[in-house]
Amino acid sequence: MKVAMRHLLALLALIPAAAPIAASAADPAALRGQVDASFTSQWSDLQTLYQDLHSHPEVAFQENRTAALLAARLKALGFTVSEHVGKTGVVGVFRNGPGPVVMLRTELDALPMEEKTGLPYASRAQQTVDGKLTFVDHACGHDTHMAAWIGAAKALVAMKGQWHGTLIMVGQPAEEVVSGAKAMLEDGLYTRFPKPDFAFAAHVGSSPAGEVTVKQGATTSASDSLLVTFHGQGAHGSMPDKSIDPIVMGARFVEDVQTVISRQKDPQKFGVVTVGSFHAGTVGNIIPDTAQLALSLRSYDPDVRRQLLEGVDTTARAVAQMSRAPAPDVVRIHGTAPVLNDPALAARAAAMLGQALGQEHVTLVPASEPGWTASEDFSEYTVAGVGQTTYFSVGGYDPGVLARDKAQGKPVPVNHSPFFAPDPQVSIRLGMEVLSLAVLMVAGR
Repeated sequence: MKVAMRHLLALLALIPAAAPIAASAADPAALRGQVDASFTSQWSDLQTLYQDLHSHPEVAFQENRTAALLAARLKALGFTVSEHVGKTGVVGVFRNGPGPVVMLRTELDALPMEEKTGLPYASRAQQTVDGKLTFVDHACGHDTHMAAWIGAAKALVAMKGQWHGTLIMVGQPAEEVVSGAKAMLEDGLYTRFPKPDFAFAAHVGSSPAGEVTVKQGATTSASDSLLVTFHGQGAHGSMPDKSIDPIVMGARFVEDVQTVISRQKDPQKFGVVTVGSFHAGTVGNIIPDTAQLALSLRSYDPDVRRQLLEGVDTTARAVAQMSRAPAPDVVRIHGTAPVLNDPALAARAAAMLGQALGQEHVTLVPASEPGWTASEDFSEYTVAGVGQTTYFSVGGYDPGVLARDKAQGKPVPVNHSPFFAPDPQVSIRLGMEVLSLAVLMVAGR
């Protein structure tokens, strides 16, 4: 919902006086003008970078070319750069006197899928994932994020007289498999480099270009990826009595596990259990020994998250016991907590962006309303101890294109669609504005 300026001012009145948020004396609209001037001067170069990244996407923990491109650009701007942090991550440090440490994060990785946008610079790149050669596509907008991130770095270096402190640019691998943030933290992100007081990130979506949404509290869902393997006893299809059929167990589990959602979880609280993969057998007349199912769990509330994890385990074991089969293997592959935007910082950011971009273009969503059901491991930085964080959602589609598609009854491609193609110029500019202005808000002189 849109929040009126008077509502924002009321929210700001609730911010504790001791909250460690610096205030810039500069007018946000004037600062935006300077950032936009930097964008205009950079656009030709940023467009080249964006199209290069889009044409050469790389999947999780294989982003070697991508990381090298970004590292070279940060070095040219005067950052002290470290590569191969958390396998393929990049960290750039720019010290600008005493003051807060502010982190800006972008993601490096793309998705293992074939692009179908028809763009002249569309990806035809392929990489090996899980032993199979697959097409790769920046279908989530990380190419847009990287270009905006580099643009913000250059703008902030040029405007260094208007802020103070240390800027940490983090190029994170493997966001799509919610593993890269943890890998960078385990490789010393907060010990080898200054630990941030503030951290910001922005994600492009299919909403109108120029629109920014700031959510207080839970902003994305927790995500847990599990692998369930049922162990049976193989036999010929003509002698099913000699078997313990893992396919039957798997099929029963797919149906029964949904009762964790429909009959155990509080219906007022968000929770999803998805079985996205079911692999068993090779031919129609042989009952196999095993069946393997891959699951994705989503939730906001920690108690619901625990309930879903326990429900999957209990259901799988009960199904196996009913078939007199050995206990199944239930393995948690990876997971991440929900992104939690600091309520005070989110309200302050929304008010500032409203002044800079026009209040009609900024939405503040209160903590009492649900966040986005997608997941994101930006949460790991908060869990590991960042003082305050805010994660922004920015629009990426030209409003005219959205209106035309709506009139024609065409669905708008969303993130992870092979047709996802936000307008690069308007979305990169908006991402650059949001990231730059966020830094100036907390570190302005």
